[in-house]
Parts: sequence; C-alpha cells; structure tokens
Amino acid sequence: MRVIAGKARRIPLVTAEGKDTRPTTDRIKETLFNIIQDDVPGAMFLDLFSGSGAIGIEALSRGAKKAYLVEFAREPLKCIKANLQKTRLEEDAVVLPIEATYSIAKLGNDGIKFDIIYADPPYRSGFEEKIVDLIAHSNIVKEDTLVIIESALETEVDYIDDSLYEVVKIKEYKTNKHIFLRVR
Repeated sequence: MRVIAGKARRIPLVTAEGKDTRPTTDRIKETLFNIIQDDVPGAMFLDLFSGSGAIGIEALSRGAKKAYLVEFAREPLKCIKANLQKTRLEEDAVVLPIEATYSIAKLGNDGIKFDIIYADPPYRSGFEEKIVDLIAHSNIVKEDTLVIIESALETEVDYIDDSLYEVVKIKEYKTNKHIFLRVR
C-alpha cells in the first residue's frame, strides 16, 4: 500500500497486522480519488475509522487543507502516526484517538465543519446507518458536504434518508462499495 498521487506520491505506508483492519487497496483508493478529485484541494477532510490513515493521508497529499483521522484501536493508531511521519504530512493532520461516534459530537462541539467525510466502519456491523444518521444531525456538516461510506457489497442502502441526503453515486467493486452522499 502506498500514497497514489500528490506531494507524498509513491511513499509506502504501513498497516496494522491482523484481521481487525481492511486496508483499502491502491486500486480502489485510486478510483475513489479519481471520483472526488475536484472536491479535495483545499478541503477539510474527516476520515472516520481511519485504520492506517491511508485515505486521510491521500487527501492531504492531493491538497486537502486539513485532515482529521479518527481511530480508536491502538495498533492502527501507531500506523497512522508512523505514516504521517513518513509522508511528512503531520502538520496538516489531526489524529483523534477516540471512538468514531463520539468524535462526531466532539468535532461538532468544537465548531469544525467538513467538506468531505469518509467513513469505513466495520462491515456488517450496522454502523453505516448509525454513522449516516449521526453525521446528518451533527454540527460538522454544511450544505453540500460530501459523505462517503464504504461498506460490504451486499449491504443495502435503504437506510439513507432522502430528505437528509442526495445519493450522488454508488461505486461497486468485487467485495465492497462506496456510497457517495451530499448533505441537503
């Protein structure tokens, strides 16, 4: 796994050992950023369930103004810090070692609003619905915030409230998908 493009291009990233994290492959990450490439420069970026930090780091490498990386597990947190050092992107990153649902309330209370929110919760855990609802009713979004949810391929999207979000795109891969939502 590596940074695909931007100022940290080609720098290899470390990932946590074990089955608790599912690093996004370079191919999927490249497809994701090709889709959102016009939204990233200058954006405030939130990476929930950050794992190794690869998505938030890619956003910074491609010109995001600032990235908040939220991860609660100890081993992935070590990876995030090592990857930020390796890529020399620590100045533009904020690492929050707290649970993702709690981070939404904390960031909202701090008055921080995001242009792009990426969430990769554990698959088949029901977190997708909870996160989408929490984000929609939080203070971290503004009109037109782009919310991207990564989920298992078979996960239904009928939990998305059309009055809160516009489903912009659903990009399917072999085993997972990205759901692109715009806050109404």
